[in-house]
Amino acid sequence: MKIGVPREVKVQEGRVAITPVGVHELVAHGHEVVIETGAGTDSSIGDDDYAAAGAQILPEAGAVWESADLVMKVKEPIASEYPHLREGQLLFAYLHLAANKELTQELLARKVTAIAYETVQLSSGLLPLLYPMSEVAGCLAPQVGAYHLLKARGGRGVLLGGVGGVASAKVVVLGAGVSGQKSANIALGMGADVTLLDTDLEKLRMSFWRYNNRVHGLASSKLAVEQHVQEADLVIGAVLVAGARTPTLVSNDLVSRMKPGSVLVDIAVDQGGCFEDSRATTHEDPTFQVHGSTFYCVGNMPGAVPNTSTVALTNATLPYAVALANLGWAAACRADPALAGGLNAHDGILTNRPVGEAVGLDAVTPDTVLAD
Repeated sequence: MKIGVPREVKVQEGRVAITPVGVHELVAHGHEVVIETGAGTDSSIGDDDYAAAGAQILPEAGAVWESADLVMKVKEPIASEYPHLREGQLLFAYLHLAANKELTQELLARKVTAIAYETVQLSSGLLPLLYPMSEVAGCLAPQVGAYHLLKARGGRGVLLGGVGGVASAKVVVLGAGVSGQKSANIALGMGADVTLLDTDLEKLRMSFWRYNNRVHGLASSKLAVEQHVQEADLVIGAVLVAGARTPTLVSNDLVSRMKPGSVLVDIAVDQGGCFEDSRATTHEDPTFQVHGSTFYCVGNMPGAVPNTSTVALTNATLPYAVALANLGWAAACRADPALAGGLNAHDGILTNRPVGEAVGLDAVTPDTVLAD
């Protein structure tokens, strides 16, 4: 199979879908890999590194898309890339279709076979291809939150913690999944007073032991969210429902009752966001104001640290990429129910029901098309 890796075109997206190690592995299995020139530059990976691993370097994106049977990307195609999509092509990337009806319709109209990283799901419920980027986003959230709490950035002018005789800043994390736990861990390390809310008591019990009861783990409810968000200096939205649109937990009215200069970081904005006023922003223009509070809603947070993120992502995606290349998408999905869960579209058919519910389109289960 010929695997193509174009350069990412989303604003300040420095990640790339594969490392030279990944290229070497695919080539060792007898496959061809073509990479757009400069694709790895922002991840500190040069064209020569890819060529040495066995890749062919092509001068522009169109040639990569046109020649590839399987296109590997990091972020979902944007409008300028839609013309490259073609019938029968296999696309393997983060897609987040539940928050993007336009892209969903494009994939269906162009009859692309699309497998979304974020809906590949193990029987345990773990999302193995979302996990590493959730880790990165969770680590970044308290850092960017602390930065925007600076008075010079429009914040309240508070330090997260660490000064004797001064109360630590209050950080509230909504969601105790991978990104939420990472956020709590980093915020705690920065000296903050951290509260973690989730509806899953098992996750809260785990955080109790993990943090030796230094993080306040509370059962989430509408009232609990309201009480703690109003008191917070920094709120981190880390809620995820696999494949579906994120539920709204923080209303505009609730933000109006927060402390002036507070900061809200929405890790879940790719899936629609868990704050009512969330809208995707970029690394170039990451924030906006709502009722005197700062919203940070960058849709590709891990792109801020592309070297780390690219290596972490390839570590997770490579076994699945090898399976897709060796077996073809259908046989690979039949052999691995987790990978089958990643199938979002095939031959004009939407194959993820939570996505269908979110965007208002008819959908079937992946088994429906795999049975054929």
